[in-house]
Amino acid sequence: MEVVDAQDTILGRLATEVAKKSLKGEEFIILNAEKIVISGNKDVIFKRYLERRQRGCPIHGPFFPSKPDMIVKRAIRNMLPHKKDYGKAALKRIKVFSRVPEEYKDKKMVKIGKQADKLNCNFVFIYEISEYLGGIK
Repeated sequence: MEVVDAQDTILGRLATEVAKKSLKGEEFIILNAEKIVISGNKDVIFKRYLERRQRGCPIHGPFFPSKPDMIVKRAIRNMLPHKKDYGKAALKRIKVFSRVPEEYKDKKMVKIGKQADKLNCNFVFIYEISEYLGGIK
C-alpha cells in the first residue's frame, strides 16, 4: 500500500500513474486532495467544470461531484476501464482523502507526478473548483 502526498501535484499526471499502477494490483491512499492543481486558465477551467456539473438531469444524472476528494476520484475513474470488472476492482484499491486523517499522519508519504512549483503557467487548486461548484469548503 502506497500513501501519496498529493499536495501541489498536477491532477492528470497523478491520475494516470495511480490508474496504471492500481490496474497492476497496487493499493493507493491519496492525501491532501484539495491541494491538487489543474494547469490552465482559471476562467476556462471553472467554465469546463461548471458545464460538467450542470450536464444532464438533476434526477437521472449524469452526476458530477463537487467535493475535492470525489473530483479527484472521478478523474482517476475516468482513466480506468470502469465498466469492466478489473477496472472496478482497481478503483476499489484507491482511497482519496481531502486532508490527512489521524491514522496516516505517521506513515511515510511519497510524491507522484509533476509538481506545480515547476510549472511556468497558470493553475487552479481543486479546493477552488469545489468552492465554485458549491462543494464543502
